[in-house]
Amino acid sequence: MGHLDTIYCSAATGRARTGIHLGEGVHWKKLLRARVGGQYLLRTRPRGPIAAIISLTDGATIFAYQVPDPERYGVVHFDEELRATDLEEKPTSPRSNWAVTGLYFYDNDVVRIAESIMPSARGELEITDVNKAYLERGRLGVEKLGRGYAWFDAGTCESLLEASSFVRAIERRQGMRISVPEEIAFDNGWIDSDELGRLGKSYKNNEYGEYLVRLSSS
Repeated sequence: MGHLDTIYCSAATGRARTGIHLGEGVHWKKLLRARVGGQYLLRTRPRGPIAAIISLTDGATIFAYQVPDPERYGVVHFDEELRATDLEEKPTSPRSNWAVTGLYFYDNDVVRIAESIMPSARGELEITDVNKAYLERGRLGVEKLGRGYAWFDAGTCESLLEASSFVRAIERRQGMRISVPEEIAFDNGWIDSDELGRLGKSYKNNEYGEYLVRLSSS
């Protein structure tokens, strides 16, 4: 996706488990470039509003998605001209059903802004407060994700099952997997077909490895 550096952030309890999967293989230094932040945003390559924001150098941009239960999320409010006017974190009486997804793009000022954030009434450091700081400065852009996009927060058992069923249906019907780091790296020219095939074979006899081997020879 064009990013040359990736920072992986994890709680201390998750680092050892992640290390098992990521290992120390050199290929992950390339494959990790394929990851872009956020929850389940189903695009193999960024297009539309996401692609236009990747080169952001000033201000911040967040993405909004309509949901039936906005009280579970950070919510963005718009005026009559569809300009963002306010942000609320998990409001009890939402004035909008546009949830802020977990995909954010910030300039370098985000470090200083984040350091100044204080715990909220819930006792947590809220990403919404970072976004509010940009909004108050007139430097926050909001892009709506409409038709053609599917976003799942997967924060409950029901929504996790819903996301899993959606992904399974897409993959089964199209014969293509969603968000495969090796495939994304191959599409971007970070690894060649030979390396893609070797990676597929390293997964032994399973559907994931067979998919990579099939891609390498197609």
